Amino acid sequence: MTITDAIHHAVLQVPASAWTVAVEPDGGIRDGAWAAELDGNVLKGRPQGMRLIVRKERPHPGAQLRLTDADGLRLTCFATNTTGEKIETLELRHRQRARAEDRIRTARATGLRNLPLHDAAQNRIWLEIVQLASTCWPGCRCSR
Repeated sequence: MTITDAIHHAVLQVPASAWTVAVEPDGGIRDGAWAAELDGNVLKGRPQGMRLIVRKERPHPGAQLRLTDADGLRLTCFATNTTGEKIETLELRHRQRARAEDRIRTARATGLRNLPLHDAAQNRIWLEIVQLASTCWPGCRCSR
């Protein structure tokens, strides 16, 4: 979700006590990452039951900060209508889905979109090449 001026201003008003530590899939703490839920005026005019979750975390080494980032931390935001879930659970689910979308985009860009042959059996080697090109190698630093 795009961080508008209103959302950015609301994030700056979130007290330190309202930030929840983000978690890893194994249940451990994600170092340098926090999540909070925005409410109040920032939700005005939005659908009933919408939840606005914002995450702040240290950017990867060498990453450029954006104007919407605050205090040297990268800000991202997403909306959901899921109820009854903790903020850290929603944030983890969103982060995992974003990784899956990135891998799909990479596979398509690598050649999965335009298979050269007509049936799946003939394209098997092509599919394996795409998978190989989309897979990280030992020592890779792409965070997959």
